Amino acid sequence: MSTTNTAASVPDVVAVGRVCIDIYPEQFGVGLADIRSFSKSIGGSATNVAVAAAQLGNSVRLVTRTGDDPFGDYARTEIARLGVDNTGITSVPGMKSVLTFCEVFPPDDFPLYIYREPTAPDMYLDEGDLPLDAIERAPIFWATATGLSREPSRSAHYAAWRTRGRRPNTVLDLDYRPMFWDNEEHAHTAVSEALDHVTITVGNLEECRVAVGESDPDRAADALLERGVELAIVKMGPHGVMARTRTERAVSRPIPVDVVNGLGAGDAFGGALCHGLLHGLTLQDTLDLANAAGALVATRPQCSLAMPNLADLTAFAAGAAEQASGTTSSV
Repeated sequence: MSTTNTAASVPDVVAVGRVCIDIYPEQFGVGLADIRSFSKSIGGSATNVAVAAAQLGNSVRLVTRTGDDPFGDYARTEIARLGVDNTGITSVPGMKSVLTFCEVFPPDDFPLYIYREPTAPDMYLDEGDLPLDAIERAPIFWATATGLSREPSRSAHYAAWRTRGRRPNTVLDLDYRPMFWDNEEHAHTAVSEALDHVTITVGNLEECRVAVGESDPDRAADALLERGVELAIVKMGPHGVMARTRTERAVSRPIPVDVVNGLGAGDAFGGALCHGLLHGLTLQDTLDLANAAGALVATRPQCSLAMPNLADLTAFAAGAAEQASGTTSSV
């Protein structure tokens, strides 16, 4: 495990956000009506990022809420099995856990069917659920914009940010999913206000457009940096990913892979980003490692169970770098 903390009680990463149960098909290329069998695993953006960072050897605490049902019990047990501290996970009495069904049509079509009745238990996270001391002192605090879509979760996020005081590595995953918001303007207002409290943002071009009204990568990064963000990461789809600070610009090119399931790639990116930040990698090396993590997980059929350990990721990243330079890869 990482030794970046002087106090064992303070994790390397505190992540707050969604948890769900992924019910993924075991037959690809067919719709739900024709699928014969499914597998069960843990999902949800913040949960997957937590697992991804933990699988790379870092200590991570996840703060979220599940339903008061057997799926909630499974979530807490499975999250711990995957190396994440589950002491920040509580259930909401009378609520059911979120189930997410998926269809898999490689390489780029992965429809989701999310069952929330009528909303998700993690939207009931409140200030009393927060480990404020750990949030204040952890080297990384990771939150997602989805958590701002409903109360009391939104107020809990602001309580966490007030406690943290915009310390370095206060990350907001822009994570825009229209189904969770009343409308796009609601999302824009909430995310725009949140930018005053964070130091790192991660988002694709659509998420940047919702956040700051810009979908050109450099203009979006400029707008984010003008809001006081110290590191703006913009995922550019087929053009790779860019990272900008006030003094540095880095780009990591796409890594060609045969995509099996692209749903966990962004969360794998997030976990590897945390690893690079924790271990003092250069901006370029951090971006390349995170980009490689996303590419590797896209070749695997699930999300949380697909997150690589550090040895596998390092080998894959090295092979991708060799391939990009025109030499023969051993991967």
